[in-house]
Amino acid sequence: MDFGRLKSKFNGEFLDDKITKTLYATDASAYREVPLAVAFPKDESDIRELILFANKKKVTLIPRTAGTSLAGQVVGKGIVVDVSRTFTSILEVNEEESWVRLQPGVVRDELNMHLKPFGLYFGPETSTANRAMIGGMVGNNSCGSNSVVYGSTRDHLLEVKGFLSDGSPVTFSKLSEEEFEEKLESLRTKKELTLEDRVYLQVAEMLSNAENAKEIRDQFPKRSIRRRNTGYAIDELLETKPFTPEAAEDFNFCKLIAGSEGTLMFITEIKIHVNDLPPKFLAVVASHHQSIKESLKANLVSLKYKPTAVELMDHHILECTKANKEQMANRFFVEGDPVALLVTEFSEHSQEELDKKIEALIADMKSQEMGYHFPVLYGDDVKKVWTLRKAGLGLLGNIPGDEKAVPVIEDTAVDVEDLPAYIEEFDATMAEKGYDMVHYAHAGSGELHLRPIINLKTTEGKEQFREVAQDISDLVKKYKGSLSGEHGDGRLRAEFIPQQIGEKNYLLLKKLKYTWDPNGVFNANKIVDTPAMNEMLRYEPGQQTPEFETIFKFKNQNILQHAEQCNGSGDCRKTSLSGGTMCPSYQATKNEKDTTRARANMLREALTRKDGIVSFDPVAGNGHDRFDNKEAKEVLDLCLLCKGCKSECPSNVDMAKLKMEFLYHYQKKNGVPVRSKLIANFSKMSKLGSIAPGFYNFLFKTDSLRRIGNKMVGFHPDRTMPLLHNTTLKKWYDKNAAEFQQGEKGKVYFFCDEFTNYNDVPIGQKAIQLLNRLGYSVYIPEHVDSGRPYLSKGMLDEGKERATQNVQMLADLISAETPLIGVEPSCILAFRDDYPELVNDELVAKSEALGKNALMIDEFIAREMDAKRIDKSVFKAEKRLIKLHGHCQQKAVSSLVPTKKMLSLPEGYEVQLIPSGCCGMSGSFGYEKEHYDLSMKIGELVLFPTVRQQPEEVIIAAPGTSCRHQIHDGTGREAKHPVEVLWEALR
Repeated sequence: MDFGRLKSKFNGEFLDDKITKTLYATDASAYREVPLAVAFPKDESDIRELILFANKKKVTLIPRTAGTSLAGQVVGKGIVVDVSRTFTSILEVNEEESWVRLQPGVVRDELNMHLKPFGLYFGPETSTANRAMIGGMVGNNSCGSNSVVYGSTRDHLLEVKGFLSDGSPVTFSKLSEEEFEEKLESLRTKKELTLEDRVYLQVAEMLSNAENAKEIRDQFPKRSIRRRNTGYAIDELLETKPFTPEAAEDFNFCKLIAGSEGTLMFITEIKIHVNDLPPKFLAVVASHHQSIKESLKANLVSLKYKPTAVELMDHHILECTKANKEQMANRFFVEGDPVALLVTEFSEHSQEELDKKIEALIADMKSQEMGYHFPVLYGDDVKKVWTLRKAGLGLLGNIPGDEKAVPVIEDTAVDVEDLPAYIEEFDATMAEKGYDMVHYAHAGSGELHLRPIINLKTTEGKEQFREVAQDISDLVKKYKGSLSGEHGDGRLRAEFIPQQIGEKNYLLLKKLKYTWDPNGVFNANKIVDTPAMNEMLRYEPGQQTPEFETIFKFKNQNILQHAEQCNGSGDCRKTSLSGGTMCPSYQATKNEKDTTRARANMLREALTRKDGIVSFDPVAGNGHDRFDNKEAKEVLDLCLLCKGCKSECPSNVDMAKLKMEFLYHYQKKNGVPVRSKLIANFSKMSKLGSIAPGFYNFLFKTDSLRRIGNKMVGFHPDRTMPLLHNTTLKKWYDKNAAEFQQGEKGKVYFFCDEFTNYNDVPIGQKAIQLLNRLGYSVYIPEHVDSGRPYLSKGMLDEGKERATQNVQMLADLISAETPLIGVEPSCILAFRDDYPELVNDELVAKSEALGKNALMIDEFIAREMDAKRIDKSVFKAEKRLIKLHGHCQQKAVSSLVPTKKMLSLPEGYEVQLIPSGCCGMSGSFGYEKEHYDLSMKIGELVLFPTVRQQPEEVIIAAPGTSCRHQIHDGTGREAKHPVEVLWEALR
């Protein structure tokens, strides 16, 4: 399609290239459909232009914010309109009337950060709240774990502004009975009706009809179900004045717009009601149960005590948490292996009220023999519990292989009193078919997320997908429940709407849709007239999973299946305001292309599709040619290899590992760039430079010469370069070895990594001296460099060679009693993180044992502190404040806790973590000319401003050599390695 004229009028960005269309072909659902283009409107005039174009060319517009929809709402063969980058303003907060006016691209959690100083709070909370946007929440009528208190988004929607399908501007808000009747009276005498006029007249005619009203009340889900998202909410409009004279609420089209999935209008502005901040005294009771049935009966007990949330996690979810580093820490309160956890939250205005409710609940459950363990959690531990629960969706992607827990019937809701019987019948139905079910989420609202495990790559799996949906649709209808409680109909459940609400009511929905949108301009084929729910799935039926020969090992799966663990939940779209490391490039650019999700999507496309949107050159019998893909390389380019996704992605997608493997195969076909070879051979280049360090340093200290040198090798001219020390650490140690090999507390081995050996020699010296001063004999064993620079540039053969050599040289030497200690996180943690997945099978066990005992110096000292083997009295007692920036790989593979503990050794030293993600340098990334600007932009998110705000006497600490360099270049401040801080604190 020719978009030339539209592009010429468009103020924002309009893209119809292969990459963009591929990345927007999926969301968090099981569906995939390549759009015609993706538009990023700058303002309302752009949106109107798109609507006029869509009418003229008979195409549909698909509104999209974060793309976390589970029912395929934001995929389709039209123009995707992404407002997540530009429509992001909070326009007005009214404290007196408790409302806020904003644009649809505002993130829910960030809205609450903005509202907190006003004492206000937007209640509905999806599990994706740190990236879900209010526009998407309106479209889906989202709610969350606290819906027993706050209801759904519909309950808070006061007013919407935007455009109707003919491009006319419109505002919908509350109309009193008199205002509504007056409006209708004036319209009946008008000669020419606008589209807005017609929608008012149509709904009045529909809902004034007694036969229609009876059919709606008879067939729609029970009104006692708080979560109802089946079709358009004409049942909600019916229960307003004037259609129900005794109704408590006035007519407001907002009730219809909420949950309409962008099919009726294009929203540009939203006004929502907000609540006062929740009571400050908070706790959860995490009751442990031996069966799902018991937990659901306990749910009814919990609800008697008016909790703020009641959520369930079954053993499938809990088992997945054992394999996720971040969630392992959050499951500390779990005792044994319960079949189900029921998490009941209370929020009260006093500790006394809180304790009273908790004691009564536990006593009640115990008296009915419901549960075997009842831990009560307060404060920060409450957040850990909810983080564990919210991770459920992503954790389900961790199942290795092609069988997955699929989102097909995960959104059914029934009256909470019916829930135990419904789930019992549900499980029996699924067991008959041989499905093992996953149960989790909103027990308190009568909704559990239930997922069967199916292989959607097979023709049989595709049919099972629909069979399961039909069986459960029958069951939901029996209980007069809602097939969608909160995730919407989209294209997943819409096929079953006629069964759920009756054919007559379905015809009413169709009439409503085509009155509002006669040309199908807005999100066509969602809610009404949808294709079969098992068409246009992400995987083609009969699709084979190719075999791949890779250098890295992918446990119980191959590289493609590891990329497929990404289910699209979009955790990588959280911003710097939400904290965490993943994903630094997205946090800086806000581009979908720069998310971990986008990279996983592109890899999946490249490795599977022969004739899809991405280029692919199949060669019989040689799967490696699938890696020769320029689009995939482009999308992977801005992955900083920070490893944040390895721990923060609930599905544990290790994009750094995927990128390194991809680059290896791509470069086998296309060659390794000269700059990559120089970076990878950092150790060799440094060794050469160390012959005459003065000359080397003169070149790179002289601004004009450095700029020329940087340009020659492809580095940014503004980037300063690390200098060489006048000796190497190894030479210095060999000269003084006897001095450091005396220690009464035992022997340790020091890993002399390539950065510490040539550049950061003083840090290595202080580390060795510190260890010795604390009573340890320090030896530098024979070893080679870490190989990390080779790995980062996809030169895996060379990296594997070094990993193998180090394992062979060190495995029999290193133990828990004689650990290997390092100061550069990326190098020493390579033993734990990279080596076991690189070395040949016969060395894996040795490599894993070595990795367990290869410790950052922070970890070692913290361990010795716990064992009471380090005396604090050897340190000064002065007061100092330390601001600590953590290394990305340390946060992903280890922890900042040991560093904080180590730096707290001197009495009076206070350590505060800088809430930064990646510094933006990430090895060589920030040096490279094309990445420099982004590198600095990432630094400006949190790290640079925080450092600049610190008085001179505050110590800035950072364990990573590249982090310290970035802080220097970005702020002019010198950051110290924690070892230097501790060394200087010695008496």
